[in-house]
Amino acid sequence: MRTTRSILFALLALPACGSHDLQQRQAEVAEIGSEVMPFDLERSTHVFEKADFGGVQVVSSDDADPEQVLLIRRHLAEEAERFARGDFHDPAMIHGDDMAGLHELVAGHDRLSITYRELEAGGEIRYESHDPTLVAAIHTWFEAQLQDHGAHARSHR
Repeated sequence: MRTTRSILFALLALPACGSHDLQQRQAEVAEIGSEVMPFDLERSTHVFEKADFGGVQVVSSDDADPEQVLLIRRHLAEEAERFARGDFHDPAMIHGDDMAGLHELVAGHDRLSITYRELEAGGEIRYESHDPTLVAAIHTWFEAQLQDHGAHARSHR
């Protein structure tokens, strides 16, 4: 069984082209994600919605299972607190330290407003900035997540 470190290394070593390579990367991201995210990725959907102010990330339970919803809410609330402090360790662990947009978000976290709120079947994190460079970084970061999460993510609610 591979460790998180060896999986992360394998992800970073993958070429960026080819359908098979993309499918392999998405499978590996899902495997690492299951170690970082406490809820069932197969029973949830991530939505990344870009906006002029930055964007909104929503995670919801596909079956509205109360335990799943609670796990999603706890995770997103904790992530929003970490992100507001500039701690993007979890996305880096899942997607790699060189994830598109990540460096800019870490460096500019003090110019971001990151807020969490509960939704009926999960929760959302709202990313806002008046800095066009950070808004572009949020959009780039969302695109990277959409590609890496594949069928588990979409770009509109």
